[in-house]
Amino acid sequence: MKNINSIKNVNDLSYKLKIYFEEAKKDECFKRLVQSINLKDEELMKYTSMLEDSVLEYKNCKDCNGLMTCKNNMNGFCYLPVLKDGKLNFSYVACRFKNKFLKENEYQKNLTSFDIPKEIREAKIKDIYTDDKNRQQVIKWILSYIKEYKKGVIKKGLYLHGNFGCGKTYLLAAMFNELAKNGVKGVLVYWPEYLRSLKACFQSSDGDEYKEKFNEVKYAKLLLIDDLGAESVTSWSRDEVLGTILQYRMQENLPTFITSNLNLKELEDHLSVTSNNKLERVKSVRIIERIRQLTEDIEMISKNNRR
Repeated sequence: MKNINSIKNVNDLSYKLKIYFEEAKKDECFKRLVQSINLKDEELMKYTSMLEDSVLEYKNCKDCNGLMTCKNNMNGFCYLPVLKDGKLNFSYVACRFKNKFLKENEYQKNLTSFDIPKEIREAKIKDIYTDDKNRQQVIKWILSYIKEYKKGVIKKGLYLHGNFGCGKTYLLAAMFNELAKNGVKGVLVYWPEYLRSLKACFQSSDGDEYKEKFNEVKYAKLLLIDDLGAESVTSWSRDEVLGTILQYRMQENLPTFITSNLNLKELEDHLSVTSNNKLERVKSVRIIERIRQLTEDIEMISKNNRR
């Protein structure tokens, strides 16, 4: 025999849920939503609070002008009820702005990056600043490269050097993104941090992770080495990492792009480790020769946009 108090509690709870549900139905949007779901009120009233959350997010979407003004809990998504096999579930559904954004940026799945800032990862050709005449040679080179590559003409990459903050990386990342829209896979790597991460794998004896990171850069269809010359040079980083990667890419004719604040002579000095050691100088010269084989050399001196 059931306890009379437990029966009373159940009835009280059902009554309170029904009152709560009927009160919520006074909102016209809430009423339309529950009417669109093929379930009885006795079942729907168990989800009153969640349905109210859905209504609130739906109202936010109606008045929204874009992802920047999204008021929902998850940017670009609306919390909506979904009826499946007679059961009511709730899930986040992408809005029209989010779907458009995802479609427009689907090409980025073709790019892998190591410690590259979001602004650079999302660089676009249409956003390139063209007013500075000191950038025009590089911009023309990039536009020509994109045009030729799409035709199947594989040319040398670019060693782009110049002053700090003049937009070297942005320009080349924009080119990578443009080619990625045509399904071309590329890897962009901030060289100093990449070396640190490789070293950490090496020291932790995680051979699989080390091999994966190393090979992803070595075999990349398109490769951008960003800020070469900003790293602390060791014989290991120069000969075992940089030298091996460049040698393979030179042999396989894989397009390689490099940015640096140093010209090739300055980079040679930087890579020498100890400039008075003849063997170190010879090894440095070998790296420079590989770079010359892989790239065209262009200097860009322009306004520092990071100030």
